[in-house]
Amino acid sequence: MGELTVARRIDFYDDPEAPAANSLVPSANVVVVNDAGELLLIRRSDNENWALPGGAMDLGESLPDTAVRETLEETGVRVEITGLVGIYTDPRHVLLYTSNGEVRQECSIVFVARPTDGTPTPSAESAEVRWTAPSDAATLPMDRSMRMRIDQFLKSPGAVHIG
Repeated sequence: MGELTVARRIDFYDDPEAPAANSLVPSANVVVVNDAGELLLIRRSDNENWALPGGAMDLGESLPDTAVRETLEETGVRVEITGLVGIYTDPRHVLLYTSNGEVRQECSIVFVARPTDGTPTPSAESAEVRWTAPSDAATLPMDRSMRMRIDQFLKSPGAVHIG
């Protein structure tokens, strides 16, 4: 029987060995904070890293709609957008999707949201979903770009970061 190939996402940052970008896709990520001050995090199925929920914008929707939809799809939690963390478009950060050879240049808007309904539930894109204390989030394996977004939010809530 043949071996099953798992589609992977590989992040590169300022790496001369990184493949050249061939795609630019507007995306949203969401810092969801509950009443206890915990962050909603997912462990991605495609690279095992912890991350904020989020994903690519579909035709016909706004980026805030993308943020709400992707959070629900990946976590089972409905959210209401309450603010903006930042705009992240660093061309030194590219993402390789091994399933189709797509190499995306980073283009992500990161929102802040509050949960309105639902229970953290894994999906095809999230192997694990959980509420996490900010101090615990600092110990989880994650890509440097995701850690930077979370750190910027925690250090300067209400500030908007552009990079």
